[in-house]
Amino acid sequence: MSTQPTNFNKKNVLIIGAGGVAQVVAHKCAMNNDVLGEIHIASRTLEKCKAIAQSVVEKGSFKQPATLHVHQIDAMDGAALRALIQDTGVQIVINVGSPFLNMSVLEACIDTKVAYIDTAIHEDPRKICETPPWYGNYEWKRRKLCADNNVTAILGAGFDPGMVNAYAKIGYDMMDKGSVTDIDIIDINAGSHGRYFATNFDPEINFREFTGTVYSWQNSQWQSNKMFEVKRTDDLPVVGVQNSYLSGHDEIHSLSANLDVPNIRFWMGFGDHYINVFTVLQSLGLLSEQPVTTAEGLEVVPLKVVKAVLPDPSSLAPDYTGKTCIGDKVKGKINGEDSEVFIYNISDHEEAFAAMGSQGISYTAGVPPVAAAMLIATGEWDAGRMVNVEELDPKPFINLLNNIGLPTRIQDKDGDRLLEFPAT
Repeated sequence: MSTQPTNFNKKNVLIIGAGGVAQVVAHKCAMNNDVLGEIHIASRTLEKCKAIAQSVVEKGSFKQPATLHVHQIDAMDGAALRALIQDTGVQIVINVGSPFLNMSVLEACIDTKVAYIDTAIHEDPRKICETPPWYGNYEWKRRKLCADNNVTAILGAGFDPGMVNAYAKIGYDMMDKGSVTDIDIIDINAGSHGRYFATNFDPEINFREFTGTVYSWQNSQWQSNKMFEVKRTDDLPVVGVQNSYLSGHDEIHSLSANLDVPNIRFWMGFGDHYINVFTVLQSLGLLSEQPVTTAEGLEVVPLKVVKAVLPDPSSLAPDYTGKTCIGDKVKGKINGEDSEVFIYNISDHEEAFAAMGSQGISYTAGVPPVAAAMLIATGEWDAGRMVNVEELDPKPFINLLNNIGLPTRIQDKDGDRLLEFPAT
């Protein structure tokens, strides 16, 4: 098991956002405030921040006595955000707001020379599915600025992207050099929320993932498909036999650049009901991000209207049952023999709600960035530059997550077991 270095200074944290993932981040930061320092949370909606702060108090989450400080801010206002960072004295910003905010928050962190962590790739609200590699369109253009200012910026440090990037690097390193042929990331939510139709995170962001071209990395080049065009079936631990579909996703765009693997794909599970409703909405044009004008002369964005009428993802948590299974199947050779490993996590919706009032999807996305913040605080991941998760040593990350509530398992020829690394 890993042990935390003792020669570190606590680092104050600012959480941007006040949705379901931010609630998990706030609770886990509080639970580990012997490593992290003062904790702040900021959002456009102050009442949401106050509700999260109250939840942290009610659950008794603070490991050491403290207060969760709340702030109201429009994170697109760079000057206001820089002032908040300076006024609060934070050293780490965990950005779990809308992906539309990423560049504004990142640039404020560079300007104030504080560490930056996010959980999803930046998006321009006017565009869907830009040309790959997606990180090259925005984030990677700011690499030099981060390096010049000695700013640690850890991109995509949620679960997927995030933990699955670490899983990919672990599987890659287990195999003989140059032998890895395939990395297949499989994301299955085998839970049920009891609603007719809902998305597990921001509906606008959720639908934008699936309405454009599906990009995958195959035969060492980008391949294009349509959503729900390519299907696979796997018999997975705990959740059993599940169907999933080839989908475009953030981590493919960094893994294809950082690991020498010819085939890297992302698969997401969907039930027939979700596919049917999605297909109807898309066929009617209701998932478009482009404005339309009603007969009454009102300009509306169809996708935002759909978002407005669907349940708030955070409202799903009390009724959610079942489990998630997310992991990487890595194929290559070990000691010259054809091998496959499956590195994965199982999370339970009801357990997540009991612990911190969230559903399992928010839980799996919210715990890893807190681990990343703790590793920045201890110096193990304080890179002083912009990195994707697979560019960092995954071992302390996995060990720490095992300890703070998101354990990793591995299936290989030797069976199924907890994945942990010797302390260094």
